[in-house]
Amino acid sequence: MEQRTLPLDAESKVAERPHDHKDELRLWLRLFACKEVIEGAVRRRLRENFDVTLPRFDLMSQLYRAPKAMPLGELSQRMMVSNGNVTGLVDRLVEQGLINRQPSPKDRRAQLVSLTAEGRRFFRAMARANADWIADMLVDLSSEEIDTLMRLLAKTKASARKAIGNGGPR
Repeated sequence: MEQRTLPLDAESKVAERPHDHKDELRLWLRLFACKEVIEGAVRRRLRENFDVTLPRFDLMSQLYRAPKAMPLGELSQRMMVSNGNVTGLVDRLVEQGLINRQPSPKDRRAQLVSLTAEGRRFFRAMARANADWIADMLVDLSSEEIDTLMRLLAKTKASARKAIGNGGPR
């Protein structure tokens, strides 16, 4: 049987020469590798099970949590993507009957978007499946380990924000 060699991720490459890199860089690469593994699995499963891309899922998630219709500009800010990217995603979801789009009564140039009833049902099904997938991927972590990681990642996030607020990395 032929053995396939998997390409090394950045974390694995650094592991080959750990003394060339600071611990903080190795930590960042480990976090990034975890994110890539999980995100890749979620992307594949959304596509296979729901014929949806991760950006469409993310957009629907933002609308699902919104108490009312949201302007396209606010949606693009929340998703941290350009207005053009959001417009393309919205166009496709409107075509599928999952999103409503209407002009804002306050500013006819602005568009408001919201999930349709079908869009809400569809998103709930995807969100339940996604929660199950994530739980399956993290099943080997105990409650205590999850609590510890949550605490440490909150501290990591605060440290990064502090560094950025102080003019960036040293």
